[in-house]
Parts: sequence; C-alpha cells; structure tokens
Amino acid sequence: MLGTSAAHCQSVSFKTYNNPVIPGDHSDCTLTKVGHDFYTTGSSFNPTPVIYHSTDLVHWEAIAQPVSANWKDYGDKPQGGCWGGQMVYYNHKYWFFFSHGGMMFTTADRPEGPWSMPVRVQNPSELPYSLGYDNSIFIDDNGKWYMIVKNGQANNGIVELGPNGQPTGVVYDLSWLNAKSSDGSFPYSWAEGPVMWKHNGYYYYSFARDVSGGQKYMRSKVLTADSSAWTTPVDFFNENDQGKATAIFSGPNHSSAAVMIDDSTSWVVHPVWARGNKGEWFGQGRQGLLSQVYYDANNNAVADYPSNRSFTAPKLSSSGIPWMVPKADFFTSDKLNPEWSFLGYTPDNTWSLSVRPGWIRLTPKSIDKPNTIIKTDPEHNYSLITRVDFAPSSINDEAGIRIMNGMENLFAKVFCTLNSEGKEVVRFSFDNTSYSSENQTENIIWLKLVRDDHILSGYYSSDGFDWTKVGQDIDVSKLDSYSADFDGWCGNRQGLYVQGSKSADFDLYIYRDAYTPILAECPANQSGTKRIQVSAGDYALGDINNGDWALYAGVEFGEDDYARNCDSVKITASSIHDATVEVWLDSIGTGKRIASCHIFKTGGLNSYHTFSAKTDKSKGMHDVYLRFLGPGDENIMSLRNLVFITSPSSEVVNH
Repeated sequence: MLGTSAAHCQSVSFKTYNNPVIPGDHSDCTLTKVGHDFYTTGSSFNPTPVIYHSTDLVHWEAIAQPVSANWKDYGDKPQGGCWGGQMVYYNHKYWFFFSHGGMMFTTADRPEGPWSMPVRVQNPSELPYSLGYDNSIFIDDNGKWYMIVKNGQANNGIVELGPNGQPTGVVYDLSWLNAKSSDGSFPYSWAEGPVMWKHNGYYYYSFARDVSGGQKYMRSKVLTADSSAWTTPVDFFNENDQGKATAIFSGPNHSSAAVMIDDSTSWVVHPVWARGNKGEWFGQGRQGLLSQVYYDANNNAVADYPSNRSFTAPKLSSSGIPWMVPKADFFTSDKLNPEWSFLGYTPDNTWSLSVRPGWIRLTPKSIDKPNTIIKTDPEHNYSLITRVDFAPSSINDEAGIRIMNGMENLFAKVFCTLNSEGKEVVRFSFDNTSYSSENQTENIIWLKLVRDDHILSGYYSSDGFDWTKVGQDIDVSKLDSYSADFDGWCGNRQGLYVQGSKSADFDLYIYRDAYTPILAECPANQSGTKRIQVSAGDYALGDINNGDWALYAGVEFGEDDYARNCDSVKITASSIHDATVEVWLDSIGTGKRIASCHIFKTGGLNSYHTFSAKTDKSKGMHDVYLRFLGPGDENIMSLRNLVFITSPSSEVVNH
C-alpha cells in the first residue's frame, strides 16, 4: 500500500515531523523499545486499550487490543476501564501491565496477541501502601525488572518483580520524594506517572507534577531508596523555549521513559491536551507527541518543548507504516482491526464478523445499553461514511455513526430510527439540536458525517454517490472544548453504534473520503506552511513557498465495497504567480506522483479559483502529499481545499 520502506533517507516528507504524531487521545503514554521496534500504549479508560507499533517513532499503527472487552470485570462507565498501560518484553514473552482497581497484567507470545485474560499483581507486604495506578515498568541492564509505583500524592516507590510478574519482596520506598510539607502542601503536586530509564550509568527517575503541566526528573548512580543518592528534581522539558508562550500543546507532562536509538539520540512520547486558543480542541484528549532528549557532559537531560514548529525526525525507517489516523475498514477480515475499541464490557455474543461475511453485526448490550465500536477522534476535518442495514421497530432503536465525549454525555450522530409516527427516518443531532429526513431507501442506507472544524453536517444516500443533506449544519464546539471532570480523562471518540432492541449490520467505515472536499488548512504533517485566516471564520493553508509540502492522511480512494476510481483532482487556490501543486501518494519523491495541477495567477492571495488536473487511476487508502512548486522564495499561493473526482464508470457493489 505504501510506496517505500526506507523513506526517511530518501523522501523529504519523512525528514521532519510536526506534533502530534499520534493525534487524538493517547493518555499517559508509555514507550518501549524491543529490538528495532517501538511500542506505545497508555490509559484508555472506558474504551478498551490499544497497543501501537512503529519502527521510526513518527509513523504508528494499531496492532493489538491487550485487554479483552469480554473480560467480565472490565466494567462500563466513564473514567473506569484501564489506567496507565505499558507493554514490555521480558522472560521470552510480552507483558501488558495496567491498573484497574489494582495492578493487573496480560501476556502474549507476540505483541499482536492473542493476549491472556488479566492476572492481578499482588501488593507486597514490604511496601507500606498498595501498588496504586499509572505505574510503569523498567528493565535494568542486569536483567532485573521493576514496577515504578505511584499511589496517592505522597507515595512513590520501586518494586522488583520476579519472572512470574509478581513482586519479589524487594522494594524501594521513595515516599520522601513528595512528602507533605508542614503547611499541608506537596512539593511536586501529585508527582505522578513515574517512569525510569538508564543512561550512561545513571538511573533517571521522571514524573509529572500533574496533568496541568510540568515534568521533573532526578538521577542516581545506584538504585536505592536513599534520598541523598538522588539529585534534586529539575525540569525535564525545555521550559525556556522561545515558542512556549504560543504553543498549542503547552504544559507537557506524563512523559514516557526515554529510549535510545542506533545513532545514540534519545526520544520520549508524551500526552498533551491542545490548550491553545482557550482550549477549543481540548475535547480531543491528551494527544501523542514526540520529543528528542539531549544530555550534556554532566549527564543533565532536557527534552524539546512541543512548540509549534517542525522537528527533525529520527533517522529510522518507517517500514511503510502510514500516518496514524483512523483507517477505512471494509470488515473483510475474520478478526476485528485493533484500531477499533469497544466501549466498556462487551460480551462476545454482541458482535460478529462471521454471521454476514463482509459486514460487522452489532447487537445492543441490553435494551438500555448501546453497543459501540470506536476509534479516536483525531483531526479537525474528515468525512465519515458507513453503509448500514437496519430495521428499527421503535423510536428507541438507532444505528449509525456517532462522535462522543469521554464523559459519554454528549453525542453528535447521524443515524437511522423511527419517528413518533412510526416512519423510518434519518436523524442528525447534537445536544438539543435535531433534524430528520424521511428514509425512503428501505433498510440499507448510506450515512455520512462531515467535520469542517467545529461544524458538522449529516447526509444520507441510497447509492453512496448522490447525497441528501439532513437539516442544517451543527456547531459542536461544546463537544470539542473542555468539559467537566477532564472529559472523563478520555478524549472524544468516533465510530459505529446500535441501541435499542434490534441488531444492525455495517458494511464499511471510511474516515476520510477522497471524493468529499478536504480542508487544506488541516494537514496532519507539513513543512513551511501555516494556517491563515482569510476572513472571519474562514481559514486556508498559506505562507506557501517553493518546495513546501503538506500531508492529508488516511484518504480512501475506493475498494470493492466502495467502488470508486479516482479520475481527477480539483484544488481551490489563490496565487500571485503561476505555480504547480504536485499530488503524491504515500511519500514525496519515493511514492507515486498521480497529478500535477497547474495554478495560474488569480490576481492576489485573497482571490480564489478552482483548478483541476487529471490523475492516475488510484484506489485504496493512501496518505496524500501536496508539494508546492513556484518561482523564488516568496509566498506564492494559499489553498482552501482539494477534492478528488471519481470516474464515471464507478459503480456500487451490492452484496
């Protein structure tokens, strides 16, 4: 699917990155290196957790669900589920540790699974407090391994584990680190999410002040509970970065341990809310950021602050892994793609990929409990599409697409149901706003939910080509911004659901449709460009110079169940010079160039026209890169959007 396995040394599009590298919720993330592979996971809360894999620390793929939704003790409530997960390789197998009313682990022979059911880690009597939560794992170079423990504000510790994953009785009580002062305060707030790594003979112990921001670290030549052996904790991130004041992702904290790669550079991943512009995108959760770590001659460490700029990428191969956004799924496998999480405890008998091959059947958990499969809600622009077979029998029966917040009390959705007169309708709703259109397509219908920043629009179709809009656009800023209780710690999610008394069959799920306009202002990665304001509430991608580029990830051009064949591209742009936009699939220079669209002078950067160009025939899911070419070093153009045009010969496949 992707054009190169070593594009880091060949393609300009892989030499730099912008954060986040894992957009959408990736709370309390940890980082593990096993050979030439990297793994990250973290707190998932009520959605089941995901393990991500990478070979270059920039491009990530979901490879496993290490805790079964069928585990009877999982629970089903906001802020519940799994806290602080980490996967490691030890004693010839993979371990996933997490907290759930106590510390637990699952095991597997391969990181992809299958994973065992959870086993409880026993609290060691030698430690004066229980094992707590948001813990991590450190494997020393002598082969011993340890759980880095946090319980409440005052208690930090290190617990040695045996080959069976249970404590050996050797503990290091670090409760002096954040002991309560005489005035009742704690010196480092919560001193939470502790991690540990080793570098140049030193043990580095790092922790977050709390989720509002701040990361500290201390180091010691020996592993000990003696406070005198450890240095005084200092800032881990470069708090003197000149871009700190304007950083969208400010207040980094809950960093992973640092890992070193072959060229001796070190890196961390860390989760940060998008706090910029008064937290307008706070609701998307703590997103996964990547920062390089530097050591000076005295072994002092500092990590890059996640300011609004491009960073030099690790000199590693991507192995063909695309940018981490939700991918289209046509449910043709006999196993559910691990990008999908279930929302809370979900018995195996409430879903199936085999009853109707090529479709997923979802059955409500109960008359009052919907069944939901979800992915992160990671970006500011996308077009979600599904095709559903559903026969509602009451106004309480629903099936469709929805976006929901972590507290599970705000839902933006487009769905099939009955109205009060017993007629089948398609409804588009959020909060107290609702629109309906009569469904005259019988039981099988296409649904589409389009996001343009904070504005959603809902559509339905009988054939997936001609779409009818349901009502008016809806502003979901309330969903996207901060809500009470840290939004249940969990960022917004998107996916498929059914509720009421009837099952629903879903044929496909598309995240970004090539044939729905893509906002140029929202690239997943870019070099040299920036988002500019054209007028009140109107934005574009601007400040474009010769050689700059932008990435739009996870674009679906068509598969057998979504029979499309890309024929051309239309780009709405303004330009002060004649210029060219090259369209590349998967990487620039080493991928496939499918079009070169000539942009002629429009009379100024505020005068937009639509230009078109023929494309090579393209199908499947691809990362789409635009490379901008023009004269000189000045600002040559700006872009509003792009959209691909399907071949007239495309036809819908029914089965």
